[in-house]
Amino acid sequence: MRVAVVGATGFQGGAVARLLAERHHRVRALTRRPEADRPPLPGAFFLAGDLTRPGDVRRLFEGTTHAFVTMPLVYDPERVEAYARNIAEAALLAGTIRLVLNTNTRVPHAPTGFPAFETRRLTERVLRDSGVPLVVIRPPVYLDNLFSPWNGPALVDEGVLAYPLPESARTAWISHRGLAEAALAALTREGLEGRTFDIGGATALTGGELAAAFGRGLGRAVSYRELDPVDFEHGLAGLLGPAAAAGVAGIYHYMASGADPLLMADDDGVSTEALALEPAPVEEWVARQPWQVWATDAEEPDTSPRR
Repeated sequence: MRVAVVGATGFQGGAVARLLAERHHRVRALTRRPEADRPPLPGAFFLAGDLTRPGDVRRLFEGTTHAFVTMPLVYDPERVEAYARNIAEAALLAGTIRLVLNTNTRVPHAPTGFPAFETRRLTERVLRDSGVPLVVIRPPVYLDNLFSPWNGPALVDEGVLAYPLPESARTAWISHRGLAEAALAALTREGLEGRTFDIGGATALTGGELAAAFGRGLGRAVSYRELDPVDFEHGLAGLLGPAAAAGVAGIYHYMASGADPLLMADDDGVSTEALALEPAPVEEWVARQPWQVWATDAEEPDTSPRR
């Protein structure tokens, strides 16, 4: 395949781009970043451009056969709709065989008023209505969020796993690598056009069960602590800016409301069967991470944010 990857400079799109390159598919990516500031993606071809400019998006899709899209952390409906329309137009002109949209979150059935969900619902609608051959994957929450400067030190030094999800919220945690494997399957397996999959781990875990899995992976006792979504949003604003932080934190404000406690849960094996996936247990992912970089006496790691 020759794949246009929207969002390849971020963690999620980057994971997909790397897996595609590993499997010898050609990757094209659009970025506003200067060349010196782009993440290392061997085998990817970068074009300078912006999703707001239709011509740039058309150039991204030229000569490609497939596409994978993760929208940036933008939650203004007008801008998001413009992005989606530019992508749809470019995909149609290129004759895209299949486009896979990663919504970056589950999407509740009913409107919520939270831009984190509603802009992704809008993106789905625009792409679906355009007639592009579409598969949608909706992940729950990423394990990689926990390998971070606001989680790592407390885990390593204190055995505390703090996150802004209610302890009782059953969540089918997935890694960026797991997302990439789901995306590759969604791009290549036959008979999936028009379908939407709530991807994630094979088993949904409460906060306490997640902490126990971390404990097994780390070889020590770990306890779970609920973070207040307001405090989480304030902390995130320092990394992403207030607008993006408010958008991301909306997911956790909604979960804290209790309106849909099973939104992030597993889908009874539907996606793993249709996409032929075998998600690894959480403790295996935990055991593979270099947690000691977060120890208080470790050299400070690079934590520059990417979407």
